[in-house]
Order: sequence, then C-alpha cells, then structure tokens
Amino acid sequence: MQTLKDNILQGAANLASRRSLQVLGELAGARGVKVYLVGGTVRELALGRAAPDLDLAVSAQALDLARDLAAGLKGTFVLLDEKERTARVVWQGEILDLAEFRAPTLKGDLQARDFTINALALDLEAVLGERPLELIDPWGGLEDLAQGLIRVVRPQNFQEDPLRLLRAYRFAATHGFSLTPETGAAISFYAPEFPRVAGERVHQELFILLAAPRAAAILGDMDRTGLLTRVFPECIDMKGVEQNGFHHLDVFHHSLKTVVYLEKVLTDPQKYFGTLAGELPHYLRPPLQAALLKLAALFHDVGKPQVQGRRASPDRYTFYYHERVGVEIFTAAALRLRFSQAETKTVTHLISLHMRPFLLLPTFREGELTTRALGRLVRAARPHLPGLFALAMADSLAGQGPQKPADAEAVLAELADAAYRFLKDRLEPQEQRPRLLTGHDLIKLLGLTPGPRFREILTAVEEAQWEGAIHTRQEALDLARSLL
Repeated sequence: MQTLKDNILQGAANLASRRSLQVLGELAGARGVKVYLVGGTVRELALGRAAPDLDLAVSAQALDLARDLAAGLKGTFVLLDEKERTARVVWQGEILDLAEFRAPTLKGDLQARDFTINALALDLEAVLGERPLELIDPWGGLEDLAQGLIRVVRPQNFQEDPLRLLRAYRFAATHGFSLTPETGAAISFYAPEFPRVAGERVHQELFILLAAPRAAAILGDMDRTGLLTRVFPECIDMKGVEQNGFHHLDVFHHSLKTVVYLEKVLTDPQKYFGTLAGELPHYLRPPLQAALLKLAALFHDVGKPQVQGRRASPDRYTFYYHERVGVEIFTAAALRLRFSQAETKTVTHLISLHMRPFLLLPTFREGELTTRALGRLVRAARPHLPGLFALAMADSLAGQGPQKPADAEAVLAELADAAYRFLKDRLEPQEQRPRLLTGHDLIKLLGLTPGPRFREILTAVEEAQWEGAIHTRQEALDLARSLL
C-alpha cells in the first residue's frame, strides 16, 4: 500500500509541471468549477506507470472548459459525446479527456464507475500544489489495487454499460489481476445484457485483451461465467462435439487449449522450432498480429460442427472441408464486431490453411514430399508462414489423442524449417530475378488471349523452376507450348 501511495505522490509531482494542467487549473478556477484526475490515470500513477493520457472529471461546464483549454493551448478540441458531456483536447502528443460528473457529487460520480481500482481521484488543485494532496478513495480501490483484485463498484453498473463485463477481463489480462467472486457472479448474472453493446466498442476491448500474454487463461474464465459465448456466440455449437483419435477434447475445449499452447509457442519459439523461431518475433512485431493469431486459434475448428461425419469405426470422426465453413462463420463474426478488412483477411487466411501442414506430414515423414507441394504451401501461406506454423504447432500440442504419433511436433518442426528454407533459398531469390515468361509473352509469342489459362501456365512455369526442371526462357516457352 505504501508503495502505491508513494507512487501517487511522485506521479502527481511529475504532472504538476505539465503546461496543459496548469492552464486547465487556471480556467477551472476562473469558471468556479472543480476538476479531478480520475480513473485509469490515477490507477496507473499508483502502479508507477506513466500517464500520457489524462482522464478528468469536471463538476460542471465540461464542454465549455474543454473548448477553452483547446483554445488556450492552441490544441485540438474533439467532441466525444454531447449527451454525456465528454470531450477531448489533444495538444503536443497529450490527450486530455474531460467528462462532466455523472452524479451531483464526486462520490456519486465515482460510484457510477466500473471497478474500485478505477474509482480513484485526485483534486487537480492539490496536484498543482495549491493544497495538500490526498487520494480520494471511497470504495477501497487502492487496497484492491495492492491485492491485484478487480471488484465491481456496484453490480448494477454492469447493466448501465454491459461493455464493462468484458472490461473486467481486459484488466485481468493486461494487469495480471483476478476478479473477486462477487464480481464473477455479477458478470454471470448480467452476461445476457452483453449483446446490447455496439460491435465497435467490443472490438476495441477484445483486441487489447487478446494482445496480452495471458489471454488464453482469461478466455477460459470468460467461459465459466458465460460471457465468452455472449461475445462469440459462434462458439456455442463447438461445445460437446467429439473428435477422432488424434484429439482428447471436444472441439470447443480443444480450441481453447490451442490458444493456451499458442501463447507458449509465441513466448518461447526456440523450444518448438529451429530456424523458423527467429522469424516469429519479426512476424509478431505489429502488436495486432498476436491478437489475430489467437483469434485464428480460437476459430480454426469452428466449422467442424456443421460438417461432422463418422466413418465405419465408432471412434473415428471426419470433418471434411471444415476450414471452408470456418472461414464463412468467422467472416460473419468479424462483420458483427466491425473488424477491418485486413484483420478479417488475416484470420480467415490462417483458418483456411490451418490443415495444410498436417496434410503434408505423412509424405514428408517418408521423405516423399515433392518440391512442388512444399512450394505451393509456402506460396499460399505468405505472408503468414511463421503464423501458420505457430498455429499448427499449437493445434498439434492441443491434441493428445491415442492415435496421434509420438513425434508429431518434431516432424512438424522439421517441415516448418523445410518450408522456411524453401522460402529463403528458392522462392525469394527466384522472385528477385526477371521472370522467364510473362503474360505479354503468352500473348505475343503464343497467340493467347488473357484469361484463367494465363495463370495456370505461368504458375506451372514457376513451379518447374522450383524443381529445377527448367532454367532458361526457351525451356519455359517449350513447357508452355506443351501445356497447350
């Protein structure tokens, strides 16, 4: 506790020198209104973290005060919600969000907030040194912060804004905190309210949660309170769907376990891969990439319930083309949650290809995998080759059925290295050289008209180069003529 208090004192002292807060204090004093630093700003100060974005509660006239502040700083005023009386001022990289009290008093405003760790406040006048600094903490938020607990201020606050149900787990993921039993029970009770939340708001919280290193455990917690299937109703049909002898879990729990193992693979790729391990950190450089990979892991088998079949053996199930159905299901979910086209494309790309490495394993194990087949996998997977094999490794680790080969992960790692070597030794060098044959050649020299046949011929030439079957332009032309 004392460390948190010391952090607040030090953080407040650092903030006191900010020109933006000094101007705000002068404007608030002239208007006779009170301003408080609240919520995430105070929480992060207590944790000893920087607070570049400031959350401020204003007793009255918040919008006018924000306009005056923007004008005084020569910054930018952004109206966030006129009805809720919230606005943003952007100035020299700083973001100040001003919101009018949601109750007649500060205590009432804090009571309307989501969690006790966010129901903390500091008087701006005290921050600026005009009076002794005291933490305003009517709901015991500092104690919960010290213990790493997420406690809802009032259960009915979930009903007022059901997005807070997801925010509870977001904070658990990003801060390593635990929900109190009462908060978990309240989430279970109010989970049916969640579909009221706009997709755009869910999208933002969801990606912050999934980007956190311990998101997999949080997804399991969300399922236990019934929230996960409110966020992703597509998961409901996966529950109870049995699989074949390569798996020991139903489709839903296998998918959750795949996310668990994916986080292990991403945290320590050297444990699972050879040369490909060095590529994963580069692949994951955009923070969004890890979240998209986890979505692909959660949804990779979502199409199985719709295509489940059974062979003659009672314990042998089939799920032909489940990846195609999975792409359709995820695309609908992404549309509902307002994913960007690029985000949707990445996840569907991984879902559509997630079976390809496994389909190549038998021939690769026997040393009979052709260069052409390997090249087709690499070409299809780009630019997500590292992500595809990370997903495949997690998928394999999550399946521990009796029919699974003991060396499955070892062989998969060898295939990943072979694919990476093909990319670096053959495909990329070939792409850097002029093509042996172009579409213009097909028109001018072979008299063809543009159409689907173009791509077939050019692809066949490219693949013949991979295999070393042709090396010259004339050989490429001869091959094209033979295909005609």
